[in-house]
Amino acid sequence: MSVTEIIVIIVAGVIVGFINTLSGGGSVISLSLLLILGLPANIANGTNRISIFFQTLSSVGSFTRQKMFTDFRPVWLAIPATIGAILGAFLAVDVNTRVIEFAMASAMVIMLFFLFYKPDKWLKENPGLLSGPIKWWQLIIFFIVGFYGGFIQVGVGYFLLMALVLGVGYDLVKANAVKNLIVFFYAIFALLVFIIDGKVNYLYGVILSAGSMIGALIASYLAVKKGGGFIRAVILLSVVLTILQISGFINFTAILKHIL
Repeated sequence: MSVTEIIVIIVAGVIVGFINTLSGGGSVISLSLLLILGLPANIANGTNRISIFFQTLSSVGSFTRQKMFTDFRPVWLAIPATIGAILGAFLAVDVNTRVIEFAMASAMVIMLFFLFYKPDKWLKENPGLLSGPIKWWQLIIFFIVGFYGGFIQVGVGYFLLMALVLGVGYDLVKANAVKNLIVFFYAIFALLVFIIDGKVNYLYGVILSAGSMIGALIASYLAVKKGGGFIRAVILLSVVLTILQISGFINFTAILKHIL
């Protein structure tokens, strides 16, 4: 591995960690890079989980220090998400690139709709939803989102934010912190599935994680400091960039190939 490759992987990790912590979709960059480096799609998918684990470990630590977790509701939501993620990860060990691209495209279309449909709902807490115990349908929603996260991971941050804001009632800042906590929980088990199946490249995963942890720390600090408006702007930008990538107007793969 050349010095240029190491630098590119670390820089990509910083960008991915920043985007994933504040919104989602950053894995389109890391997966593109891992595919360029010669990893098969299923091993790239597994290797990316190392970065996901460490970046969420980093962001959750930062959010905890900023006192963003005040009750056990996020833990109860993480349980069905983790069960779903384990099942999704077992299915994902043989996933191909075309399936990943289709999943990304679906996530972007749905996310764009909710970003522009009554956008003020993203910035305000809903006390009615937050009061009382967790509902059975909320558990089902997080199981489904967790399944998608275990299966593909790309874009799961968008679905989690939608579920946490529109389905649970969190404001966007709190939802962003809880999203990272839920991903951290299920990332442990999803990664184990890929490790057991031998679908992980540890060298690339660790180097990518070094950058993603830095990006996650920066993003988690800015999320609390700048507030919901800033997070929504990052979400919108990352969605647009991902759509441009999928539609062919921007080709991250070609850009990364040129750099390497």
